[in-house]
Amino acid sequence: MSYLPYAVAAWICLVGIAGVATSRNLIHLAICLTVMQSSSYVLLLSVGYVKHGKAPIFKGTKLGTTAVDPVVQALTLTDIVVSVAVIALILGLALDAHRLSGTVDPDRLADISG
Repeated sequence: MSYLPYAVAAWICLVGIAGVATSRNLIHLAICLTVMQSSSYVLLLSVGYVKHGKAPIFKGTKLGTTAVDPVVQALTLTDIVVSVAVIALILGLALDAHRLSGTVDPDRLADISG
């Protein structure tokens, strides 16, 4: 068992957290959140990985053939779809904030009323 995929997922998440902590732009913040979300893809796929496992298509294969877990792959696809919807919402809110205040700097958005 290799711990490298888990370390890569943790590193990607830490890079995203560092970007969120230092962000001075709502668009940059949304991109950093996307990077953090991509670490969950790596983590899910590494959990479902089976060494020498084949694709989970069992038609015409011998009984007892090693395959990767299809549930984890479905969860990863669901995670991608949810991530796209959330990032679209965040970018829409950032555009609305820019329209109302003329800036995408989170520190200067406190002046918006209504």
